[in-house]
Amino acid sequence: MIDNEISADVSSDTSDVESPDSDTNKHVLTWYRRTQSRVVDLVGDYAGDELFLIEGDSLLLHCFADPDLDFRFPPTSSSLLQEKCSFARAAIIRHLQINLGKTNPNVQINKFHSLRSRSFRDYLMRTGMYFVMCHDGALAENREGKEPIAPKSDKVVQADVARRIIIAHFLREGYNVALINGLKWHDTKVMTVVLESPSRTVPFFELRTPHSDPQLPDCNVNSLLDQEIPKLREYLDANKTLTEREVLSLLAVRAILPGSQLDMETLVTSFLCHSAILRYLPLYRRSIDSKCASEEIDAFLQKLLSVATEILNCDRWPGLMRQWCISCDVGDFVDGRLLNACSKAGRNGALALQPGTGVAETWELLNKLAAPNFGKSLAIKAVVPLYEQESDQFHTPHVGIRAVLPFSNHVFDTHMESIRLSIDESTSSELSGSTATIFRELSHWHNAKKPLTSTRAKSTPQTQFQALRAQKRNQRFMAEMQKYSASLTNSVGGSSKPEIIQVDTNPSEQGSHKSLAKDRVKDERHSDKSSTVTKPGNPKKKDKNAEKRARAEKLAAEQSRKADSEVERAISEWRTRCRTYETQSNPQAQYTSAKGHLDKIDEKKREIVGAEVKFYMLNALLRLWIAQCRADQKSEGFPVLALAFEIIRSIQKAPLLTRTIVRNVKETIKALNFPQMSFSDSSNERHLPFQFSLAQTRGLDLTVLPSPLSFQLTYCGPYMDRNIDDAPDDRVPFRPDGWQRKILDEIDAGHSLLVVAPTSAGKTFISFYAMRQVLKASDEGVLVYVAPTKALVNQIAAEIEARFSKSFPRGGKSVWAIHTRDYRINNPTGCQVLVTVPHVLQIMLLSPSNAGAGERSWSNRVKRIIFDEVHSIGQADDGVVWEQLLLLAPCPIIALSATIGNPESFSDWLGSTQKSLGHELTMVRHPYRYSDLRKFVYSALNEFHFAGLREPITTSFARLGLDEARGFAFLHPVASLVNKSRGMPDDLHLEARDCETLWQAMKRHQVQGEKRWDVPERLDPKVRLPPVVRKIDVIEWEAELKEILRNWMADESSPFDKVVHELSEPINRPIPLHTSNLRMTTLPLLCSLHEQDALPALLFNYNRTACEAIAWTVLSQLMRAEAKYKATPKWEKRVKEKEMWEKAKAAQAAKKTVTKPGKGKKGDDQDDGMMSKVEMQRDAAEADSHPMASFDPEAPLDRFSFKDAKKPLKELDEVKVKLIKRGVDSWLIAALSRGIGVHHAGMNRAYRQTVEMLFRRGFLRVVIATGTLALGINMPTRTVVFSGDSVFLTALNYRQAAGRAGRRGFDVLGNVVFHGVAPDKVCRLVSSRLPDLNGHFPITTTLVLRLFSLLHESKNSPYAVRAINSLLSQPRLYMGSSERKTEVLHHLRFSIEYLRRQHLLDSTGAPLNFAGCLAHLYYTENSSFAFHALLKGGYFHELCRNSWKNPFSTVDTLMLVMSHIFGRRECRRADKDFIEVIVKRSSSMVFLPKLPEQAVKILKAHNQETLDIFATYVKTYVDQHMKEPETCLPLTKIKIGGDMGTMQGSFLPVLPPTRVRSAFVALSGHDDHFRSISDLCRTARDGVFLEEAVIPHVDIYPEETDTPLNAYLYDFFRNGSIKDLARANGIRKGDVWFVLNDFSLVLATIITSLQNFMKLTDNSDMDMLDLKGAFDQREDSKDNALFDAEEGEAEKDLGSEQRASQTRAVQAGPPAPLVTTKKMKAKKVADSWDDDDSEDEQTPVDTPPTSPIGTPTRSGEMQSSTGVTDTGEGKGLLVVLEAFMHLKREFDEKFRAIWA
Repeated sequence: MIDNEISADVSSDTSDVESPDSDTNKHVLTWYRRTQSRVVDLVGDYAGDELFLIEGDSLLLHCFADPDLDFRFPPTSSSLLQEKCSFARAAIIRHLQINLGKTNPNVQINKFHSLRSRSFRDYLMRTGMYFVMCHDGALAENREGKEPIAPKSDKVVQADVARRIIIAHFLREGYNVALINGLKWHDTKVMTVVLESPSRTVPFFELRTPHSDPQLPDCNVNSLLDQEIPKLREYLDANKTLTEREVLSLLAVRAILPGSQLDMETLVTSFLCHSAILRYLPLYRRSIDSKCASEEIDAFLQKLLSVATEILNCDRWPGLMRQWCISCDVGDFVDGRLLNACSKAGRNGALALQPGTGVAETWELLNKLAAPNFGKSLAIKAVVPLYEQESDQFHTPHVGIRAVLPFSNHVFDTHMESIRLSIDESTSSELSGSTATIFRELSHWHNAKKPLTSTRAKSTPQTQFQALRAQKRNQRFMAEMQKYSASLTNSVGGSSKPEIIQVDTNPSEQGSHKSLAKDRVKDERHSDKSSTVTKPGNPKKKDKNAEKRARAEKLAAEQSRKADSEVERAISEWRTRCRTYETQSNPQAQYTSAKGHLDKIDEKKREIVGAEVKFYMLNALLRLWIAQCRADQKSEGFPVLALAFEIIRSIQKAPLLTRTIVRNVKETIKALNFPQMSFSDSSNERHLPFQFSLAQTRGLDLTVLPSPLSFQLTYCGPYMDRNIDDAPDDRVPFRPDGWQRKILDEIDAGHSLLVVAPTSAGKTFISFYAMRQVLKASDEGVLVYVAPTKALVNQIAAEIEARFSKSFPRGGKSVWAIHTRDYRINNPTGCQVLVTVPHVLQIMLLSPSNAGAGERSWSNRVKRIIFDEVHSIGQADDGVVWEQLLLLAPCPIIALSATIGNPESFSDWLGSTQKSLGHELTMVRHPYRYSDLRKFVYSALNEFHFAGLREPITTSFARLGLDEARGFAFLHPVASLVNKSRGMPDDLHLEARDCETLWQAMKRHQVQGEKRWDVPERLDPKVRLPPVVRKIDVIEWEAELKEILRNWMADESSPFDKVVHELSEPINRPIPLHTSNLRMTTLPLLCSLHEQDALPALLFNYNRTACEAIAWTVLSQLMRAEAKYKATPKWEKRVKEKEMWEKAKAAQAAKKTVTKPGKGKKGDDQDDGMMSKVEMQRDAAEADSHPMASFDPEAPLDRFSFKDAKKPLKELDEVKVKLIKRGVDSWLIAALSRGIGVHHAGMNRAYRQTVEMLFRRGFLRVVIATGTLALGINMPTRTVVFSGDSVFLTALNYRQAAGRAGRRGFDVLGNVVFHGVAPDKVCRLVSSRLPDLNGHFPITTTLVLRLFSLLHESKNSPYAVRAINSLLSQPRLYMGSSERKTEVLHHLRFSIEYLRRQHLLDSTGAPLNFAGCLAHLYYTENSSFAFHALLKGGYFHELCRNSWKNPFSTVDTLMLVMSHIFGRRECRRADKDFIEVIVKRSSSMVFLPKLPEQAVKILKAHNQETLDIFATYVKTYVDQHMKEPETCLPLTKIKIGGDMGTMQGSFLPVLPPTRVRSAFVALSGHDDHFRSISDLCRTARDGVFLEEAVIPHVDIYPEETDTPLNAYLYDFFRNGSIKDLARANGIRKGDVWFVLNDFSLVLATIITSLQNFMKLTDNSDMDMLDLKGAFDQREDSKDNALFDAEEGEAEKDLGSEQRASQTRAVQAGPPAPLVTTKKMKAKKVADSWDDDDSEDEQTPVDTPPTSPIGTPTRSGEMQSSTGVTDTGEGKGLLVVLEAFMHLKREFDEKFRAIWA
């Protein structure tokens, strides 16, 4: 709560905020309109468990503005409303401060004087809030005739301005602001609008201190307390206790009684009677029918509440209540309806209570204590008691439906047998006239057995040309994938070689998951038996064995000879290279050359000469160290010496050491004063081909300072031995650690796995080992790899291509396949490793065609599923699909993640789901990265003049990190612990040097003589660590230091703050203002990284447009600097030299063409005029060796390029040509030439893959990306830069992106740089905790429908039954435990009831009517059900019936309706200023116009029916399972009211108790009649699962929702302008393509589904995956056009009419708009792609052409685009289909036009 900043008045008519002038108002409102916002999930995607702040008055405004809250009762003046708000504010603060800590100790209630008070600033600094939640003043619109909650007067506008000044203040301080008035709940997701604005761009606004209100009554609270409290204490004895509410009531009444002008006694007695009733009356009996109050009550309440507010705000009040030890119940101080009823009874002389219930006694006591003569009761009129009186104006409303329709299905009945419901056996649900007509038409289509066309074209086989084209296309795609896989590298940077897999022929082991150890034992036994067991007495057998042994001996001798020869060759090759290296004068070059040679040679050669090569590298490093020592610059050479220490350790482990090497290494250790190391004795000896450096250093001090141990900790941390408990294992080609061996064992045992380990820990091998096991087991088993992004899908498939090769006995099989909605490679059901995304796997698992009963059905062949990045289950968009897949998995699973905040609870849930399926799950956790991450904050240089890149400075050699780089400040991990209440995250890891500096700081600040703050001597590194420190030693030391640090954090008096302050000094320096300009400061950053040899780098920015802008700016700066350089005389001189060299070369070539005299005897013309081959080769070599030969004046200069000049790319020109043909912008291609790439989901697919390949191959060294490269992509980089702040730069995304740095096998250390991110945000990110995975409610209505389709169409196959049983029997991650299973099944039964009443299921669960269409639109839930309601209700039929008269009007209306249903985006709740300035003045359509009246009528009827169904669900569940009434507040758990059953003699007009609605909501006079589904879900009683997001409906604006819908789709359809979408509709430029493509895909799905239903096509569920939006179609068409251009072929066999038909097929979107056309599959080819051509290849050549939809004929009619000539009942649906095809065609044309 921020006192004195803004009034809590809900109407704000008397705002306390001083009026700013009109210019300030205008400035604030203008700024706020331009503030960007995003809708995010606060819990899962944004903040997780992080601490955030709710501005208290914003919360109160949000609550009081709720139209369901009867806060204005009785309707009163604004002054009384002001008093109500002020008192409610004080009472709620008091209530929460006292009661909240008992149930929610982590939630704190704080009050501060002002935003800029020192205490508030200190609080923010101390707590480190993640974000702030505020209200911006925009309130709900006036709906259903209700009185506006806040009329927009001038003072209200001023209050809104003040609220937005508060928002600006928090943004300036670096906090993102979430709008509390935009909250929406979806499952466990809390969605709202988050405002984001760079803190340095937010203007400063002055918020003036409010004046005090002179109208407050003059009441001296202190004197009142001094006078009255002792009297109350004296009078009350132990048997007479009061609550805080009653004490407050008495004090307020006694304060206003003296000198009152009103007839107060009656009002006071009525109020005290009301107070007594509040103590005893049960909550569910407090719903009162009460009329408007009198003016006397208004005046009384205004005085009473004013005094009560001052008492609560008095500083003495909390202390007095603590002394009195009474319960705090002031939150229930006044019940307006109850008070009005009491007052009415008092005026009528009917105020009476029956003695003996406690109520009358309490009332009498309160009357005595309130009387002016203390202890004498107030006068009470004689009354005639009125007995219980129930209001005759209100009757118990009927809730929902009276009975459910009959339903019985043997699979579902097993799970729902405990649910008892009334069955309506009389009849099915009634059909309206229009619905009956529609269903008669559906029956017409359903019963149609033959085509409805008079002339049906026959399907013809593919022509020879089409088959050849498809085959060449497959070959091209496979070649591209092979190139992609070639860019992937193994752990030492070399290309991976595919392993040839052969199926295990042992029948007992085939297809099983047995231990490889058992396999090896059996193989050995089998080998022994086959080689040694012979039958006695068989000499021929013995002779054969002797011959075998002789051949084996001969073979062994030959192999030994070859081995010796290989040894000699390896040694000779190395010595030749060594002599070459020795000619180099620079030891750094010698080291680099030798290392490159070592990395390139194979394992055999490395074993032979590896030790000698490493010793040569050590010798080069020693030369550098000797030079530093001679120059007296030892400190500068310590990084080199650290690298030398690492080389010595690696030599210690090398095989085939010679005595010379061992002797020299020991001498080196002694000379450098390194700790002693043991070396194995060696009998090998070989002289060195180079001179040992230490031989000429006598008298030179080479020892390290200050000590070997300190040297190791400071410089050698990244090089330390990281193997913890590794051991050899022949199952993998490396030495796995213990946790990795456990994973191998679990996979071999066939168990399920959850692996939680950070990036670079070594998880990659898991997936490929599991793939290898499946490939070895059989040719039929399938492993599915599920990845969250298409980029990761491509990479995994490429890695499989690079790792595995297998031959199959029959065609149609392949090792791997890709299947996404965008494209397919290979046959997804004919491969053994399918790489896909969650949506596609869900479709495949729920597809009846894959769920056959035989062993060969695809679903039964799936042996294992790998869920990579399984934490994606927490995402708001697709998380529910992940959860459904985990529940549907028909086999053991492997779940992988580096970022799970609650691994134990997630493992428990996942383990229970697997156990119910018969699989055992094991969780394996490994908390340590292989390579450390070092973090830096970058501040741009004040002056930067770019004249070209400088060579990496020589001192950067062997230096790790960016400590010496310009503009970089090191961030110690402990320095990020600014919020002690957050604690220390488990994954806050320290390097060796971090531990040392932490220990030193703790020792300096420890309190001598205070044992609590003492650092034990055992933690001194000299005591704690061994002479040669390993990583495990540091890990154990770190754990002990952090344990002490945690204890210090928990105590305010500890020296913790001093330690943090000392370690924070590097980042506490001020950051220049221009650093926030990312576009202009990125080049200086990259230059610094280049100079420190810290490239390659990935720059992450979560705005697609910003990514491109940064890349464009850097490219422009490089090109301008290059152009400036090329204008110098030096460059012009070099160009002239090039020209002269080329002329001389041409002249020399011309001279050699002169005729030469004949040679030989065969004639004089033998070689006349010809050069010999040797001469030509010599001339070519001379030309190539000339300096000018490689000089290209047009190519980018290395000085102005970030590409790696040492890794030239010969095929770059070819890549450029392909990208140009694919329509990639020229500047992006130019950036590639300079080593810069951009990567986000909106880029061309071929361009993205090119960027990935070029980066991996080292050519690109700078890539600017969104989060597309953060999830598991194999793009090893040395540095990760977070370029700019964003709402999406969260704890989860930070860890995912930072993990790309320092990948295992490439870098020993990764750099993480924050650029343009506020230091406070940096600290919050580094010290943040990962969000918990909470999941979703997975059994959605669409999923229920798809399950019935699976069951019915697969004829109750065992797989389908098992899948349904799995889903319905397992506990829900969202619901928390299995105890709420009944609740879930109850909800399921009413989802089935909904489907029954929508005529989508029959009484046995068989799908009906449009069920298939809805199943195909599963990804649009709940929009698909609204679409179905309009389709079933005949709206589309009526709309399109006369479309031939005015086709354009029809399509426009159809687009309006579709915009209301699909792609719905709610606008930020608007206020008057926004509507006037933006909405009304914009040329674009911002708010979506209202739906047509008939559509509203149908949708309202649908929503009402749905409301009745789910209200019945709540009612029946409450009746059957919830016997206790609702009495406790949900947050504090405080019980409200008493336990009295009835009030005999009551004068109260009590309304019937509610059964469905919450009793708390009923206090405002509401019964069980609900206005909308939202009303039901928001106000239903506690304890019942009711999630609005899973109820099939869409709210109608403005009838059912007060938030306007964004008109972006409709506006685009009308105007075709993407600029307007960004400017007026707020759609970010980078998102435009996706939202429009999604809508295009919806139209394609509807059209194809209708065609399937009408039997115009015979596509299956799997074929629906081939549908694409216009954007994806464009990508495919570009690929096809490029293919045709490359092949140089044209479809000459197809006539012009055919090509026109094909063009229309592509434009229409869905496959085959001709009723006669069946989708023709390409012939499956092993290890090749399925035919993935566009629809033109599927159209038979003899199909007659049809007119494009919507083309007017001369008579103004629309021709049919379906090719169907139909009369009768089926015509209506055909017209609807044509209208949708017309709509899609026009929409896609506008969509394509913006690319032109």
